Amino acid sequence: MPTPPPAVLRVYLVKGDGPGARWIEIGVARPHKDGEGYALDLDALPLEGRIVLRRKARRQTRSRDDPAGDDR
Repeated sequence: MPTPPPAVLRVYLVKGDGPGARWIEIGVARPHKDGEGYALDLDALPLEGRIVLRRKARRQTRSRDDPAGDDR
C-alpha cells in the first residue's frame, strides 16, 4: 500500500464560542493526488459542536485548549 501524502490540515471539534471554547483535535486532512480535494482521516465523528479545519503549524505555540486562537 502506498504511503499517504502528509497531512496539511488538522481537524478539530469546537464546542462553545470565544475564549471559553474547547478545541479537540479529531483528525487530519490530506490532499488528493490531483489537488482537487482532501481526504479526512477522523478519529471521531461529532454529533454536535462545529468542525474546524486549520493549517498545520510548523511549530506549536498556542495552548492545547485553543490551538487556533480566536479566529471568529
